[in-house]
Amino acid sequence: MVHNFEESREIAAIPTREDIVQIELNGLTKRYGSVMAVEDLTFSPAPGRVTGFVGANGAGKSTTMRMLLGLTRPDSGTATIDGKVYAELRDPLRSIGAMVDANVFHPRRSGRNALRVLARVAQIPDRRVDQVLALVGLSDAARRRVGGYSMGMRQRLALAAALLGDPGTIVLDEPANGLDPHGVHWLRGLIRELASEGRTVFVSSHLLAELAQTIDDVVIIAGGRLVTHEPMAGLLACTNGASLEEIFLDLTRTVGAASSHYDMEELT
Repeated sequence: MVHNFEESREIAAIPTREDIVQIELNGLTKRYGSVMAVEDLTFSPAPGRVTGFVGANGAGKSTTMRMLLGLTRPDSGTATIDGKVYAELRDPLRSIGAMVDANVFHPRRSGRNALRVLARVAQIPDRRVDQVLALVGLSDAARRRVGGYSMGMRQRLALAAALLGDPGTIVLDEPANGLDPHGVHWLRGLIRELASEGRTVFVSSHLLAELAQTIDDVVIIAGGRLVTHEPMAGLLACTNGASLEEIFLDLTRTVGAASSHYDMEELT
């Protein structure tokens, strides 16, 4: 049964940003041959809050994010950013920042030059490159080649790229991968700070215990379908304080057992 988010959430005071961006997924559907990857998925993460996106491998998370970012075309339905699909955005880096793959940077470029390439395309000044490198803790490594970065450093660089245009919406896919405990703690604080500024922050992760400490709301999918979209506080209250992992397993047990759906990760 799909829980009704709008009926259950309490409206929180949201700091004002002139560039608050609204993400809306409406009836989003994608099929690969006989395999239904995402089916009639509808939800909208709220500005000024951190929304967690949770599902098992093959649930449809990556396919959903790819459709939102214009990397995969839906068969039906829409994924829009301020009412426009990604390809229609006039200045995408300033509307939505995405971190979906930490290995996209040329290994022979320095971290700083990798970001400068993106910045020049979007007419973003070099001083902003230096600002985001400092924000993610890479100032001292900015002139080192990306090929010599650890996994955690590449994750930080990808996060810097997502923040380059100071966008109103941030989309992060497994952002804690490769980070040590200090890095995970730092990331949690940064994500919360970004949301406190009024941004929409949409985070996918398999690390449910960590995610539960970070998010305000949670979207759970299974078999490509929406299972629930609820405030974390409400879910915890109605489940006698069960963990997010326990809630996830309980809500998806029957759906997962019957499902043969796959994510983009399994199809490429």
